[in-house]
Amino acid sequence: MARGPLTDAEVAQYHQDGFVLVRKMFDEREIELLRRAAKEDKALDDHAFGKADGEGGVVRLSLWNHPGEGIYGMFARCRSVVDSCEKILEGEVYHYHSKMIMKEPRVGGAWTWHQDYGYWYQNGVVFPLLTSVFIAVDPATRQNGCLQVLKQSHLCGRVDHVLTGEQAGADKERTAEIAKRCELIHVEMHPGDALFFHCNLLHRSDQNRSEKPRWSLICCYNAARNDPYKESHHPRYTPLHKVEDAAILDAGLKRFADAGEVGWLDPQRDVSARSLADKR
Repeated sequence: MARGPLTDAEVAQYHQDGFVLVRKMFDEREIELLRRAAKEDKALDDHAFGKADGEGGVVRLSLWNHPGEGIYGMFARCRSVVDSCEKILEGEVYHYHSKMIMKEPRVGGAWTWHQDYGYWYQNGVVFPLLTSVFIAVDPATRQNGCLQVLKQSHLCGRVDHVLTGEQAGADKERTAEIAKRCELIHVEMHPGDALFFHCNLLHRSDQNRSEKPRWSLICCYNAARNDPYKESHHPRYTPLHKVEDAAILDAGLKRFADAGEVGWLDPQRDVSARSLADKR
């Protein structure tokens, strides 16, 4: 079963470094259920879309706004995750969105250096009171394009973003200077590990040049008190109903359950990218 919320020491490390890596956040049974569900899920595949990385590759992902009642929702709503995010953000949180990143062998594209708040700033979110939880579904290694982060770069504040290919990326000149002062970390992960990271942490990943897939579930949360001031393609404050950690295995026993209305994202509604494109 999921190991429980972050300790006070882990929360302190998060605020100091901009991230904290938790080994074995989820056990083998839980992560195997997630892997099977994702790789057998026709709806996930049908709603997947690609973003060119500007390096000749394409990143494939599916994105949805509401957690739902299926296996993905149980991961996003379980107490180990949500209570951790509430400790980090010091108050009630709600589900901003989740996504499955599907880096296939030899073809999975890169992500350019960016901050999540660099995207979400366009959505009427006033404060950087958001956090993300990156859950490894497959092993994440340097060879298959694991996440890379610049330690303590969240302390630099929001960096201007421009389009690189079809992705919004942080200003290259400023990022290069930040990279001289902040340690580069390759976050290699085992299935079931979870990385909690700040919305202003600069991060990227390389293309998958290996023979192994690198799928990951990323659940994103906004502080309830940080309700966006305008409508966008991601939801304004919507109460999040937590579930006990055991609900993950219960969902698996129900053959992953019906995801229900999760609010799949149509890439044409991605106003964050559109707004950046308009500024080129």
